Amino acid sequence: MGDCIQVLAGFKGEVRCEPPNNRLDKFKGTLTMDGQNYGLDNDKVLLRGCTLRNTEWCFGLVIFGGPDTKLMQNSGKATFKRTSIDHLMNILVLCIFGFLAIMCSILAIGNAIWEMTDGSVFTEFLPREPGIGTSLSSFLSFWSYVIVLNAVVPISLYVSVEIIRLGNSFFIDWDRKMYYPKNDTPAQARTTTLNEELGQIKYIFSDKTGTLTQNIMTFNKCSINGKAYGEIYDFSGQRVEITEKTEKVDFSWNPLADPKFVFHDGSLLETVRGRNPEAQAFFRLLALCHTVMPEEKKEGELNYQAQSPDEGALVTAARNFGFVFRSRTPETITVMEMGRKVVYELLAILDFNNVRKRMSVIVRSPEGKLTLYCKGADTIIYERLHPSCNKLKEVTTGHLDEYAGEGLRTLVLAYKDLEDSYMDKWTQHYHDASTAIDGREERLDELYEEIEKDLILLGATAVEDKLQDGVPQTIEQLALADIKIWVLTGDKQETAENIGYSCNMLRENMEVFFVSAHTSEAVREELQRARRKMCPDAAEEPTVTRARAGLFWLHQTETVQDEKVDGEYALIINGHSLGFALEKDLELELLRTACMCQTVICCRVTPLQKAQVVQLVKKYKQAVTLAIGDGANDVSMIKAAHIGVGISGQEGMQAVLSSDFSFAQFRYLQRLLLVHGRWSYLRMCKFLKYFFYKNFTFTLVHFWYAFFCGFSAQTVYDEWFITLYNTVYTALPVLGLSVFDQDVNDRWSLRYPQLYRPGQLNKYFSKKAFARAIMNSCFSSLVLFFIPWAAMHDTVRDDGKDIVDYQSFALLAQTCLLVVVSIQLCLDTHYWTALNHLFIWGSLAAYFGVTFTVYSNGLFLILPSSFPFIGTERNSLTQPNVWLTIFLTSLLCILPVVALRFILIQIRPTINDKMRYKMHEEGLPAPASKRLPPKRFTTRRSGYAFSHSKGFGDLVTSRLFLMKHPLKVRQSLFFQTDSSLAEDQPQHYRTITEEPEEQGETQETQETQSP
Repeated sequence: MGDCIQVLAGFKGEVRCEPPNNRLDKFKGTLTMDGQNYGLDNDKVLLRGCTLRNTEWCFGLVIFGGPDTKLMQNSGKATFKRTSIDHLMNILVLCIFGFLAIMCSILAIGNAIWEMTDGSVFTEFLPREPGIGTSLSSFLSFWSYVIVLNAVVPISLYVSVEIIRLGNSFFIDWDRKMYYPKNDTPAQARTTTLNEELGQIKYIFSDKTGTLTQNIMTFNKCSINGKAYGEIYDFSGQRVEITEKTEKVDFSWNPLADPKFVFHDGSLLETVRGRNPEAQAFFRLLALCHTVMPEEKKEGELNYQAQSPDEGALVTAARNFGFVFRSRTPETITVMEMGRKVVYELLAILDFNNVRKRMSVIVRSPEGKLTLYCKGADTIIYERLHPSCNKLKEVTTGHLDEYAGEGLRTLVLAYKDLEDSYMDKWTQHYHDASTAIDGREERLDELYEEIEKDLILLGATAVEDKLQDGVPQTIEQLALADIKIWVLTGDKQETAENIGYSCNMLRENMEVFFVSAHTSEAVREELQRARRKMCPDAAEEPTVTRARAGLFWLHQTETVQDEKVDGEYALIINGHSLGFALEKDLELELLRTACMCQTVICCRVTPLQKAQVVQLVKKYKQAVTLAIGDGANDVSMIKAAHIGVGISGQEGMQAVLSSDFSFAQFRYLQRLLLVHGRWSYLRMCKFLKYFFYKNFTFTLVHFWYAFFCGFSAQTVYDEWFITLYNTVYTALPVLGLSVFDQDVNDRWSLRYPQLYRPGQLNKYFSKKAFARAIMNSCFSSLVLFFIPWAAMHDTVRDDGKDIVDYQSFALLAQTCLLVVVSIQLCLDTHYWTALNHLFIWGSLAAYFGVTFTVYSNGLFLILPSSFPFIGTERNSLTQPNVWLTIFLTSLLCILPVVALRFILIQIRPTINDKMRYKMHEEGLPAPASKRLPPKRFTTRRSGYAFSHSKGFGDLVTSRLFLMKHPLKVRQSLFFQTDSSLAEDQPQHYRTITEEPEEQGETQETQETQSP
């Protein structure tokens, strides 16, 4: 129709399609126009939220709108993640409200008793207003004390908590040791509400490809017609280890070769250049059977855009060995074969998906020969081979076993010659199936199965996906911190197993259980057999503890208790068996068996199964979980866990955008948890205990004073002190403690991962810790009230005048209170900075400065009613016995705390106490040496890892990727052109030079003192 509006107005057609659903990857429909049917699939539909590029105009038809769009169908309820401390704080605040009501009720009853017994005596001096009796006085007293004692309710607690979390988030963003200079990627805290939860992780769920590995593939070895290539042997036939100094194959004869490609076995190049038909067919298949898009900006400078790194590595290998994929159109593929240009007619692409696990292309050579080229997983291709390939299959299987033992990702290649008459019939059936609405996919699968059989085996490829730097050491450190790591991957069992050995998750002395049954009962038997082997004395039925939790205790929890086992075990379960194990009647058996193991690997799992595994552990273990991944198939897992971590790698930004924290390398996870997470948890726990202590101490002095003031709701302190206590005098010191404090520095935190374990058990803040803080507050408030009251009772000044009046006692009590809570803060501080000193001494100085100001004659003369405490500080603070009382009160409040801590350190020291003592004795530990993972030789099978998304075959056969018409210029939405957002360019961080690990003693001391 072009861009003609008149032709569009005369368009008549009908669209029949499926009803609204939430499947983003599939769409079935048919467009009927002029008596012809045209198939509509997902590639012909623009989803809501898409951006249309590379076209001047587009006419569209709205099929689904509003809540029927696939985006809205997929938008489930957004879950707001809260930490366990948040949930506990909500419960404690409710308890505090109840405690406030109890105190006010006691004082109201006391007021009623006092009014009936002693109050009548004062009516001569203070006559009651008409109609006010004892009951009304008691009622008013109750609400008066609600106002007086309201400081016990932590109104400012939540604001302070958010400020602390924000500060700790900045420390994560600013950490240079989590900055990856290669990609200019710093660590990023994408949320500020989950920092302390990083210090309580018990289970980590990790993807494999791109998370533990680099997801950068290199063509390593291959097997062609029963002969293996890729190894180097000396004159005696012994295998030579390949190092960086090993001689590389010279590809200078090929002007189109990729200079970055490295291969060491020269015999393969000799075989290809020697016109070996099998070898040339092998690389011809690699050059034709793919969906790679070529880009050639300059003559000979090819750049491949591949759907997966595996595919790009294979096409690059074919390019260097003389079969250069040069260009493509929807109907042709152009290849340079040993310097000769050959154009193949592309007849069909039988694309990959996660069910087929293979891909095929059908091409016609310039000589008119029809050939189907196929590549895929070994188990899938073997089922479709011609019987004449049985002997070659055995030899190739041996090579695959060898490659698998080295953790390589394998792929099997095969081909089939076709006849023209058969191809014509098959093409007609293919067109009918692709335009059908009902059963389209089933009919297409039947056609694919029909043509992809009786294949001739060519060989196999082995691609290496190297581990990221520091992965084995990171996993070892996290295991010492008693963190269990489960790997959830879409790779096949053998690949996942070998990566597990490479990462030190699996060890040779560890007994590994495999669950790969195909029925529910068989899966149950395998799980039970593994459980009975690990723990013969365990009960057949799991021990499930039911309890109440949450706000108002309305939420019922079920907890499966851990069972102790002797020895080290691992569990590997495939996706098919996992589907049965996640059913309602088997999930507890799966959880019991898996939690007895040190390592769990789930392979061939779908994104939904990843999320289900995480939710199972969250439901029955009541432990904090973390999920880490780098691809779109990890998003559901990241969202399901308590904390989601995204790695910005080769698979886009979907995982990062859905995560709570992000960085570029898996090895940074140990610093995020063992350093930042543990510090954040410790700081938050210290803050909460001190916050409740200072507020309860402040309030309970009012409670004791009520028994001496006739329950009249009179305050102990000056109203200005009450106003400034939480906002000025104690706000900054506790923030300094909560933002900067460290029990040990980062070096010691990484050297001794065992320091992380108390956080998993909620040792530092719980209901018991809260109760201990309240008991300490009760004791301190008793001392703070009765010691000044007893010391100043009937006391006179040096000149014989009375020193004791209400205002002098208020000044003494509030001064003692501020000094005591400041000393308590100093005792809780383990890491002193200049800001800590400034906040503490500055707050005390501000108190005395404000006190002398508001008690001065000048302010009294200006506003007598607002500043009634005129001259009180001159009357009290000039007396030696007042200062002696302050000293005695502070000593009696702090001495029991210091004595108790001393006794506990001597009798029952915590791991933190031991490490602090060791740190003071030894100083800074030496930097950790970089150890290379030990090489491992075994004969376990590996396999090619496929993504969960469909390939680009339909896009290749369309003409959409060829559109390069000049675009019409439209007015820009941005007027500021120097902004990266306006230019639609990626934003870059300022490059920071990564400092070397090994530095001098002085340098490291300065670094570790900055949090």
